[in-house]
Amino acid sequence: MLTRIAKHSPQRWVPANHTWHAYLSTQARGDQPATNARDRIGQGPWYNSKGAAIAQSLANLHGDTLELARLGNNLNKVTALTEKGEVVPGLNDNPDPQDRTWAYASQHPNSNRHEMLTGSQTDGRAFTDNLDHTCSNWTNSKEEGLHAVASNGGPGAQIGLSDRNGGGNGSWNSSHPTRGCSQDALATTHGVGLFYCFAIN
Repeated sequence: MLTRIAKHSPQRWVPANHTWHAYLSTQARGDQPATNARDRIGQGPWYNSKGAAIAQSLANLHGDTLELARLGNNLNKVTALTEKGEVVPGLNDNPDPQDRTWAYASQHPNSNRHEMLTGSQTDGRAFTDNLDHTCSNWTNSKEEGLHAVASNGGPGAQIGLSDRNGGGNGSWNSSHPTRGCSQDALATTHGVGLFYCFAIN
């Protein structure tokens, strides 16, 4: 399951006619260089499946200048639709204490699942430190013991918030790390493994 953002206006939006790339960064490891999420998704502009403009360019999407940062992009709870054109349930939708478990979230599609995997910093680039922000470049799904979000004390995935609600900064692409890499770990902070997908053409 993913959130799709098409490149063209609704008159030209036909999913089959687009090449889709996940908005995911990977970190430099060994002889493998880093991959920046922003470098994978084309130049824009992007619209959602209902024709709402998301961003006109990479600079607009990421707020590369002070002016663009003030303007912001239009990626939010109402516009970040799933591949089925549905709104992703957010932080205060259908609250239930059990929705922090995969057992519950997997059976309740309206549970909070606003965390989007990105592995990215706010500028859309990969992290350059020695911490694991990408669950071993999206190859690790093991449970290695939950760690606190604030300490980032173990493998995890940096996430953004599709509804821009929570996580301290409400960033759409770089709010905080997960508590681990397993499906259960993602659910503890309101994630189910969703990610953004942009049309590059």
